[in-house]
Amino acid sequence: MENNKLKIISNLFEGYEIRSIWNADKEDYYFNITDVIKALTDSPNPSQYWRILKFRMIKEGNETVTNCNTFKFKAKDGKMRNADVLDTQGILRLIESIPSSKAEPFKMWLAQMGKERIDEVFDPEIAIKRAIDYYRIEAILINGLKQG
Repeated sequence: MENNKLKIISNLFEGYEIRSIWNADKEDYYFNITDVIKALTDSPNPSQYWRILKFRMIKEGNETVTNCNTFKFKAKDGKMRNADVLDTQGILRLIESIPSSKAEPFKMWLAQMGKERIDEVFDPEIAIKRAIDYYRIEAILINGLKQG
């Protein structure tokens, strides 16, 4: 657990704070569920929204809920409190389950990313081209930093 690093993301969802924790053992981020719900809904009580959504997801047989973990985050009152967290894949599945207009742009982005990856399965040349493009962009950025 000492390899875990707390990180706060504030540029992902229109400036809302999303507390997350890096788990070095599993090499994945775990995101605070109620923070994500607060960012994607107009709910005055994200914890209650999560309880209701969790109940609905369990009823539907959605496995995302069974993969929840808990982690202690500092609350507004300064005390450390347990909060439900999901890994990256789980939080993306959760976002898909949130019926909110604020979540729609993110869902559209997820759908586009999924389509691109499926296209790459059927045409590996697309994946190779994407990797080369990323490599070139990174090289340009690195060279720009060295020169500037």
